[in-house]
Amino acid sequence: MTLDDCYQLGSLGKPHGLKGFVVAFFDVDNLADYRQLKTVLLEMPTAPGKLVPYGVEKFQPQTGNKVLLKLQGIDRIEEAEPLRNAKLWRPLAELPALADDQFYFHDVVGYTVVDEVLGQLGVVETFYELPKQDVLGMRYQGQEVLIPVVDELVRRADQTTRQLFVKLPEGLLDVYLTPSSQQQEEPDDDDEPNPAAR
Repeated sequence: MTLDDCYQLGSLGKPHGLKGFVVAFFDVDNLADYRQLKTVLLEMPTAPGKLVPYGVEKFQPQTGNKVLLKLQGIDRIEEAEPLRNAKLWRPLAELPALADDQFYFHDVVGYTVVDEVLGQLGVVETFYELPKQDVLGMRYQGQEVLIPVVDELVRRADQTTRQLFVKLPEGLLDVYLTPSSQQQEEPDDDDEPNPAAR
């Protein structure tokens, strides 16, 4: 199994206690979906791109998205220490099911973006996970357009037609389509070349 077949679940922090527990940070919306987690795939900092499977013996949620994990075969702090900063991965096929109007980002790459007013706009190319919000990257009239992924703008995805329905605010596309020539300031009459400089 390769990274392309997986999604990043989170990462490991420091060991916790003396009996092999490690602190894990899960990048998920709902930790409860993972309470029955049986296995994880670890990508060690020393071996990028290589996934090593580990069984999960104990899963103890803490505050926020922090979890204490006990992995099979890791029974002492000395065995847990090398796992520090490892990335946690899971197979894409085992992502938790979503409601009908929800979607995972990777599912809609390649979907046609359809606006309520303007109709078909372009194709979803990528997503950017920014500190304040996620944005969708779409190609429209040769320009990359970024659309915030919020319920008010991104309404639903249709798996059958491979379409993503949006309701863009008026003027959003214009921001990206303003010709660069119009953005350049016209010289003022006062900006005539200095004859003395000739």
